[in-house]
Amino acid sequence: MLTVIMAVSAGALSLLLGITLAVIAWRYAAIPRKLLFLWAELIRGVPLIFVIFWLYFLVPALFGGGIPNALSVILALAWFSSAAIMHSVLAGLQALPCSQYEAGIASGFTEFQVLRWILLPQALKNLIPSFVGLFASLIKDTSLAFIVNVPELTMVASQVNSRTQLFPTEIFLSIAALYFILCSVLSLIARSISNR
Repeated sequence: MLTVIMAVSAGALSLLLGITLAVIAWRYAAIPRKLLFLWAELIRGVPLIFVIFWLYFLVPALFGGGIPNALSVILALAWFSSAAIMHSVLAGLQALPCSQYEAGIASGFTEFQVLRWILLPQALKNLIPSFVGLFASLIKDTSLAFIVNVPELTMVASQVNSRTQLFPTEIFLSIAALYFILCSVLSLIARSISNR
């Protein structure tokens, strides 16, 4: 259950942050976009395990106090995934014909209304396959939470295997099947949303 909670929480946060950053990059093409691209490349250019370490060890050292282990993993996953979502959403917005934006402005919509009611719904629907891939990776990346001692699915399986040492193949095949089921459910949900 903790794996599902971490994946859903990180997915929701990364979607919210990624869309917000994509809108900023779409609206302000000069320095803000370059800074966002630099930030995204920095995050995407390092292994996710480093981002988890940064949030788990560095943030408490800089600001004092500790972050709960599971929360640090959720924030690291969200931060890491939001960079990819930002690039995807920005590409989706830029792929739409400019005439739609111009028609919205000519119809009396504000720039924000055009974005909110015309452009974003189309871009997000077109990006559902990309989001499925990103969120499937996010589900599997929760297995890295073991590094900060979060008892998620893979860590619990390793602990059970260490205690029994009788059925390692069965234990880890069961875990693989559970990850497959979680990713398949995600794919089915995305398919039902895109068919609407």
